[in-house]
Amino acid sequence: MHDKVGFNPDGFRFEFRLILVHLIAKKHNIMTNNTKDRLKKTLAAFDAVNGEDPNQELVNGQPVPKELIYGIRMSEMLEEAYPDSGELLRLAARSQHIRRWAIPREEYPMDRKGYLLWRTRLKQYHGEIAGEIMQQNGYGADEIKKVVDLLNKRKLKTEPDTQVLEDVICLVFLKYYFDPFINKHEDTKLVSILQKTWNKMSEKGRQLALSMPHSSQAKRLLQMALNP
Repeated sequence: MHDKVGFNPDGFRFEFRLILVHLIAKKHNIMTNNTKDRLKKTLAAFDAVNGEDPNQELVNGQPVPKELIYGIRMSEMLEEAYPDSGELLRLAARSQHIRRWAIPREEYPMDRKGYLLWRTRLKQYHGEIAGEIMQQNGYGADEIKKVVDLLNKRKLKTEPDTQVLEDVICLVFLKYYFDPFINKHEDTKLVSILQKTWNKMSEKGRQLALSMPHSSQAKRLLQMALNP
């Protein structure tokens, strides 16, 4: 009877196994070969865009596009601190500052209100650029929305991945970008920056921050910030 209707039990079982593997992989953040290939291509596309940054940073004595190295540092910190992170969180980390130079701070009023407007627009812009690139590489609407939500820091109190991304942002700042601030600002402002950074982090993020190597000046300021 099965032959008459063209039913193939072996084919059915094979398709069922494929679906089951996909569901298990999705639940446990396990990436299949196709997923890894898609992720690799999309990260490379993000890097190609950030490689256009006219602003440079010296890394081991060599000039590197500023947002390119920032995205790489975000990915490295995510892998180091949260190695089991899923595909979409990895995309959000790499695209956190994508094409940031296109919207300069100077385009907004140089006060706190202007700063907040600038930051809000940047988040929207990063989501737009990342979403376009993801769509070009085969991601669906729900996947794109998840990354856009992460980049806009939505559901910070209810979405664990948003908190992980916030932790990684703070850890990258403390490791690579805080020391250059020290010579530009007074202790009072630096302590305030550290306290605000600390309040954004989870308990795990804070422990990771304390375990990181810091300069003597950064250690002194951390002590002041954490023991007011």
